[in-house]
Amino acid sequence: MDGIYVKAGLEKEKAALLVVIGACSDGTKEVLAVECGHRESEASWSDILRDLKARGMNCPSLVMGDGHLGIWSALASVYPGAVEQRCWNHRMRNVLDRVGKKKQSTAKQLLSKVMYAATRREAEAAKRVFQEWARSEQYDRAATLLDEAIRPVGDWDRMIAYYEFPKEHWVHLRTTNVIESPFASVRLRTAASKRFKRVEGATTMIWKLLLVAQQTFRKINAPELLADVHAGIRCADGVFRVVQDGAPTDQQLLAA
Repeated sequence: MDGIYVKAGLEKEKAALLVVIGACSDGTKEVLAVECGHRESEASWSDILRDLKARGMNCPSLVMGDGHLGIWSALASVYPGAVEQRCWNHRMRNVLDRVGKKKQSTAKQLLSKVMYAATRREAEAAKRVFQEWARSEQYDRAATLLDEAIRPVGDWDRMIAYYEFPKEHWVHLRTTNVIESPFASVRLRTAASKRFKRVEGATTMIWKLLLVAQQTFRKINAPELLADVHAGIRCADGVFRVVQDGAPTDQQLLAA
């Protein structure tokens, strides 16, 4: 889930298009919603999620989004059982904004080690390394941002939620690039059109462009694992856990 801003309508501010793309059980990705919203408010996101629920969408196993509180508040209201994953790209940009330009490359390297750590413990250790470096460089605001508390879930917990899911899927779960990437070409078209007189016109064109882009969306890796994910089986550092009665999971049986 992500809000994309385009120059549309007669108002001075850009219009927010709220976009939802889902992954199906066969690993394909599908555009589920493209709606005009009021600056990504909780009410706008709630309307979209309630519509998806009315259309028959069950509670998603994991939802990726940026740091906008409207997304998480709406999700907690409509799909409280969904695990929340904070987009790393958005958060890294927030952190780098609090670091001097000359030090941003070093900061980005340290943050990448956190993002791509093989285990949750390694990620937490890499986070501490970054925070110690940031404080030594007098960037205290950057150091504390990763531990920012956003109710009802801490932001750090949102950032590392993907460790509860198969390692094969992590590349798809860390960021909202599934929305950001196709919008690169969409913005070329909206820029060429300068400014739409009506928000509805921009929404319609962007919806059509996304449907075309959908045909070339990359499939989810290891789609055979999605059934277990949807069944609620969680992972420890990307590997399915053993169930409580001691019976091995399907993945362990296959490995044996």
